[in-house]
Amino acid sequence: PFDKRGPKVTSGLRLGTPSLTTRGMKESDMKELAAMIVKVIENPADSAVKEKIGQEVREVCKKFPIYEE
Repeated sequence: PFDKRGPKVTSGLRLGTPSLTTRGMKESDMKELAAMIVKVIENPADSAVKEKIGQEVREVCKKFPIYEE
């Protein structure tokens, strides 16, 4: 938001959700993941934050395993 550069200029962070919805995640799960991303971005040098978020991500991945045929 509020990026003054045009859409043809590479900047910011862009995330796609198709692989997440394929795993069964809903809007509330996306909000949870977004909050995790924000915590890491706001604390880039804090290894404790990264470890905590890493564990939270592993738990989410267990809850929503990759689809297998």
